Amino acid sequence: MSERRVESPSDDVDRQLYAKRQKIYPREVHGIFALLRTSAVLLLLGLYYFSPWLYWDGRQAILFDLPERKFYLFDLIIWPQDFIYLSALLIIAAMSLFFFTALAGRLWCGYACPQTVWTEAFLWIERKIEGSRQKQIKRDKAPLTLNKFVVKASKHAVWILFSLWTGFTFVGYFTPILELANKIVHFNTGPWETFWVLFYGLATYGNAGWLREQVCIYMCPYARFQSAMVDANTLIISYDSVRGEPRGPRKKGIDPADVELGSCIDCTICVQVCPTGIDIRDGLQYQCIGCAACIDACDDVMEKMNYPKGLIRYTTQKALAGEDTHVLRPRMFVYAGLMIVVVTAVLFGLLTRDVIGLDVIRDRNALYRETGDGLIENVYTLKIVNMDGEAHVFDVDIDGLDGAQLVEDGDSVEVESGRVVSYVVRVQVDPNRMTQQSSDFMFRIHSPTAPGLDAEENARFVGPRWLGTGS
Repeated sequence: MSERRVESPSDDVDRQLYAKRQKIYPREVHGIFALLRTSAVLLLLGLYYFSPWLYWDGRQAILFDLPERKFYLFDLIIWPQDFIYLSALLIIAAMSLFFFTALAGRLWCGYACPQTVWTEAFLWIERKIEGSRQKQIKRDKAPLTLNKFVVKASKHAVWILFSLWTGFTFVGYFTPILELANKIVHFNTGPWETFWVLFYGLATYGNAGWLREQVCIYMCPYARFQSAMVDANTLIISYDSVRGEPRGPRKKGIDPADVELGSCIDCTICVQVCPTGIDIRDGLQYQCIGCAACIDACDDVMEKMNYPKGLIRYTTQKALAGEDTHVLRPRMFVYAGLMIVVVTAVLFGLLTRDVIGLDVIRDRNALYRETGDGLIENVYTLKIVNMDGEAHVFDVDIDGLDGAQLVEDGDSVEVESGRVVSYVVRVQVDPNRMTQQSSDFMFRIHSPTAPGLDAEENARFVGPRWLGTGS
């Protein structure tokens, strides 16, 4: 007689990891949170798809020109030398994530994550072509017919076109989008442009059309570490089990106390509208992306039953336990304060940064040389950086070295926009006017045609050792 095998906790894990995926058909929902989510989708997709078509001062307003190493953001030009600001932006993004997660859980996932935004767009297309949730389920269970094939093919064709447009728009941020459109029309795109249009389009089609909640549940790491930022005072979407249990069906208008039931009528609509297919009544789960669709659905049911809304709502673990809640707690002010400081520093740095840079390199092959006229000469290489949007001509001067004269190859030096020019100059000093072996002085450059465009850098002039010794 064989013994019955006792299941271990790992068996349940194995079932979850290796079970065949069951397609989720999210039911369409309406309400305040659905309106907020739709508004966020329209705003973010609008910014993404239309921003490359904006023009500013005769050029594309937002363009990341990698070959020229220029990032255009309207009137602002970001150069490789400014990439320190990228680190600051990443810090701001991290602090924002900490702040909003500590405030209300996965707000980012529910309203602004690209996976959520594009999945919502694909779901809208699917509903317009295939119909409601019930029609989709019925069609998928039915055998293949000509009508079913046409409907499915039409949906995927629209998905693919939308995905290719997404890939085209993405590349349009790096290649001027009008130029890219002309290349595509004439089948003249480069290999990298073609690759990224197709790759980004395929990623959009696969993630938003096929993987959907699988990205959120299995691929996204955020769900795993959000618990480090959530505490008992964090607003989370929760089911009020005290009020809702025991659940059960009943007729409209019946007082739950009269039938010894809670407010939940066990309609499962909160499960049907969930994009990840979870039952919020089972408690806080890492699969919940915080979209609040279940709140809208439950509130609608409660309204129809003439029950108070809020059976599923934004609340805290402390509130559910009957304890006092402090949503605005010290950590929120710390996160907000750090964000304000970093944002202020970045804005100040961008607005006050020098668009002209100067670096001075003294010739180290010879400390000094003596000219035929008996003068002491040092040779310097000036590295002039023009981070302005236009080319400029610069004059070079020196200051702080008594009796020095500047010898140049020309009267001025022209530097194109975004270029670094090496300009060699010689500084000569009469040794009889030098009181020490080495002296500090300063190079200055300025544009005669653009007042305010100037820069300065310290340098050192070196002479013989006997200078200043009285020999």
